[in-house]
Amino acid sequence: MGRAYNWLLPHPLLTLILTIVWMFLQNEISAGMIVFGFILGIIIPWSTSIWWPDTPKGFRPGKMISYSMIVIWDIIVANIEVAWIVLTVPTSKLKPAWIVVPLKLREPEAITMLAGTITLTPGTVSADLSDQGHSLLVHVLHTNDPDAVRDEILTRYEARLLEIFS
Repeated sequence: MGRAYNWLLPHPLLTLILTIVWMFLQNEISAGMIVFGFILGIIIPWSTSIWWPDTPKGFRPGKMISYSMIVIWDIIVANIEVAWIVLTVPTSKLKPAWIVVPLKLREPEAITMLAGTITLTPGTVSADLSDQGHSLLVHVLHTNDPDAVRDEILTRYEARLLEIFS
């Protein structure tokens, strides 16, 4: 039973999420749309499962919800900050910086989530991951203190991801 279940639903949580996202995209709740969303939720993970790594050990979905809320808030705030920078800071006064962020994270999924979080937040972009995966190169649009940006990434995002993926 377990093997058949894993074969049919290699990522059950993703199946559920895809079904729900499909319903939101359709903006209509009907039996047909639910069934079609569920079919997509089965086909997409099943057809892409050969490229997926093993499930991360110790993943905590509850902590992921609070992390998501923090990221959404940070994206909203960063949009305002970047708009303010664009409107008020002359190009000659911008202080962009390349910052190396040393990582304690080792799970590829956690590192990907951190890099994605940084890139989704306006004003920052993840540019490169070291060969060993021990540091992330981040570009910042404007900062007076690159060390403070690095420390904020480590405390605000990496520390939470360490809790989520431990």
